[in-house]
Amino acid sequence: MLAPQHPLDSLLSRQSVGVLEEPAPHGADLDLILDAGLRAPDHGRLRPWRFVLIRGDARAALGDCLVAAATARDRRAPTSQLDRYRAWALRTPLLIAVGARIRPGHPVPEIEQVLSAGAAAMNMLNAVHMLGYGGMWVTGANTYDTRVNTALGFQAPSRLVGFLAVGTPKATMPAERPERHAHVIEWNGPLLADTEARPPI
Repeated sequence: MLAPQHPLDSLLSRQSVGVLEEPAPHGADLDLILDAGLRAPDHGRLRPWRFVLIRGDARAALGDCLVAAATARDRRAPTSQLDRYRAWALRTPLLIAVGARIRPGHPVPEIEQVLSAGAAAMNMLNAVHMLGYGGMWVTGANTYDTRVNTALGFQAPSRLVGFLAVGTPKATMPAERPERHAHVIEWNGPLLADTEARPPI
């Protein structure tokens, strides 16, 4: 008899998948993914999450936008790099630009507003995986470029936190997970004389 599956087994098998193909989630599946993002922790009920769907012919426009931004940053950017930006946008079945609508001067610190958008992105990646698709959170210079942000509707101080590349995995290999003990400590009070024996986190 097979052992019963633990409810977290699917979540614990999640990994980033960069090589994707059609189909991308749509309809009810996409709605579930977006709804998972809307369940992220949200201090002050600010609901800072903003999701921009980029698919179909709009991917070519995004590729052009990324190339234009990279060229503006560096007029000597190699053609091979520019071609990679354009190809990535075109080959990814669905891109979700995840951003935070920032309220400056609010009692909820700005970092918490950004972290809430990051939590929404992670919720969506988990949902992507649990529905049988694959995804990867992509950042880099274009994510933080004001030209790209403006093109996608994010005016400072609001901003992108990254792109979720989503589709069906072409192939997956089991990802090696870090050892738990390398990332977890038991805290029993402030570190004093034993700081050399217990290096800071």
